[in-house]
Amino acid sequence: MNKNTLNLLSFNIQVGINTQQYRHYLTRSWQHILPHANRLTTLDRIAGVLPDFDLVALQEADGGSIRSGFINQTEYLALKGHFPYWYHQINRNLGKLAQHSNGLLSRFEPVSLEDHKLPGLIPGRGAIVARFGNPQEPLTVVMMHLALSKRARNIQLSYIRDVVQHYQHVVLMGDMNTHADQLLNDSPLKDTCLHAAHWGQNTFPSWQPKRSLDHILISPSLIINRFGVINIPITDHLPVSVEIQIPDSVLVKV
Repeated sequence: MNKNTLNLLSFNIQVGINTQQYRHYLTRSWQHILPHANRLTTLDRIAGVLPDFDLVALQEADGGSIRSGFINQTEYLALKGHFPYWYHQINRNLGKLAQHSNGLLSRFEPVSLEDHKLPGLIPGRGAIVARFGNPQEPLTVVMMHLALSKRARNIQLSYIRDVVQHYQHVVLMGDMNTHADQLLNDSPLKDTCLHAAHWGQNTFPSWQPKRSLDHILISPSLIINRFGVINIPITDHLPVSVEIQIPDSVLVKV
């Protein structure tokens, strides 16, 4: 890790389903089970967003099953985006039928990588914890897809808070299924001093955004240079991005 800025992206890719209006949840629901000829076209459109980013969090990727044509979608996007490091976390393994996954794409080698199964009322949610830079003072990045219910979400956020509480430089990113005000003022994160890069910017549904569900939360030690919601309605969520400045103490010169 030898640069003092990082460009981060979080994207719920909806297993490569191109959803453009509410009726597609019904008419294209079969694509959650069966393959579709245009799925790779959708993945290629997603890959077109990736070149400008150093670290990408993916939600709702498929690890390689019938519905994805046995393609590991995280690996596919890593290859298309020329990311040397990638990792996929299978949270619901239905074998050949579906492999619900989170994904990590990175241009820097993590100094550590952890796979966490998140607690909750219904199993199947997870978080990837990656640390970069100086092992004694790393940048700790947690990529997640949280539950729909507030009760289950708060159980998961309490777990995540405990994972990161001893680290100074922290980024939480992913589909958190609630708005920033609830995350930062009415959840176990309320005393963490994290702040939202995209406060009040809506991401769902992508064709007419009315809700802010996708977030990148940053610790005070990290400087935000720029941020935004990318208006590319490829799946049902819009991706969120941020450029952060890293303290010199985190950097490892190579």
